[in-house]
Amino acid sequence: TCTISGATFLAAPGTRTALVGETGSGKTTLGYLVARLYDAERGAIRIDGVDVKDVAFASLSDLIGVVSQETYLFHATVRENLRFAHPEATDQEIENACRAARIHDHIAGLPEGYETVVGERGYRFSGGEKQRIAIARTVLRNPPILVLDEATSALDVDTERQVQEALDALAEGRTTIT
Repeated sequence: TCTISGATFLAAPGTRTALVGETGSGKTTLGYLVARLYDAERGAIRIDGVDVKDVAFASLSDLIGVVSQETYLFHATVRENLRFAHPEATDQEIENACRAARIHDHIAGLPEGYETVVGERGYRFSGGEKQRIAIARTVLRNPPILVLDEATSALDVDTERQVQEALDALAEGRTTIT
């Protein structure tokens, strides 16, 4: 079945584009098509005129960062979870990314700091804390294009504000599809 038909839009470099619609209308699908998490059956998704199907997955991963409401953390230390996004990142770069994501103070306040083992699927962290760690990972990757898929939808008001501030800082100067 076709989820989306006849959709066309242009997201100019460095701008923010919001996809708005009812639940089930295809907003997530459109965002995931841009990141090539799904492939279009017809038509094309282009970045700077190049069809994403003609771009290697590794190159797309460098170009596009996705932050969704579903955040996955590995059973490893906080530092290892962050380094997953950028293996060569220095400790200072990791801390700077966490500051940008508004999560550094929380991590630094843990008894083992960045060496704290996250636990299976991130159970030691709240939803908002996991979201901010995911944002920090994206900051480390530094992609020019962001796809933000309801990244604050399951959060309480205070946490949503903190995460939204981190997302706003991350989106600055990037092409962002929300």
